[in-house]
Amino acid sequence: MEQRDYYDILGLKKDAGQKEIRDAYRRLALLHHPDRNKDNPDAAARMKEINESYAVLSDPQKRREYDTLRQTYGSSAYGQFRQTHSDQDIFRGSDIQQIFEELSRAFGFRGFDDVFGESYGPGYRTFEFRRPGAFGRVFVGGFGGGQDRGGRAPLGGYLGRLIRYGLKKKWGIELPEKGADLRDSIVISPQLARLGGRIQYFCRKKGKELIVTIPPNMRAGQQLRLKAMGETGRAGGQAGDLYVTIQIRNPLIQKARDLIAAIRSSITTR
Repeated sequence: MEQRDYYDILGLKKDAGQKEIRDAYRRLALLHHPDRNKDNPDAAARMKEINESYAVLSDPQKRREYDTLRQTYGSSAYGQFRQTHSDQDIFRGSDIQQIFEELSRAFGFRGFDDVFGESYGPGYRTFEFRRPGAFGRVFVGGFGGGQDRGGRAPLGGYLGRLIRYGLKKKWGIELPEKGADLRDSIVISPQLARLGGRIQYFCRKKGKELIVTIPPNMRAGQQLRLKAMGETGRAGGQAGDLYVTIQIRNPLIQKARDLIAAIRSSITTR
């Protein structure tokens, strides 16, 4: 499991305040902005991890979730966090765009659209839309399916359908649409929940066998996110995710199963 630490990336201590977090982001965004590091092929990747770290630590709820995982999993907290948080989840509600645009204007760098498009790949596209009484911009692909300037998923509901219809009807543009997420559950033994390991189970929603890696110290009700194992996306959009809820078998039932297995084994070997 990938090992990173949001605090280390921003050079912060665990008890850093909100002002320290914002100041650290401003400093690092200016230092590592791709326009200042044109000869460094790693600049875009570095900028991406700085953006992600700020988006998580500047949000009190996401920061609490991450801190809890750090206490439980230590250096593996990042991997655990990303199992249940997509890019869209991480950047939803963040003020990162506002800060980034302020820096870009002050120093003459490229703005939010250009740099985020470079960081998040060729699928990142923006469209402006206008209709009586409404104007806005849609971000597609950059954050695991798109966001608007307020950080909300922009293409759902009536207005989202209207935007999609208008773009396709007038310009022949079909926006990438992420596939639907799927949800399932899996029953594991108390030992597997405690020690972790791999288990094979039949996913009813997908209609096939899957191999799932269970992290140690799992609790009943926790979820595992299996990326891109949901429904297929449309128009080049990424597949949805599969969220598997953990259920732990009752210890008494597990003992009964083990006893039955032992009896069958002894009968077979006679």
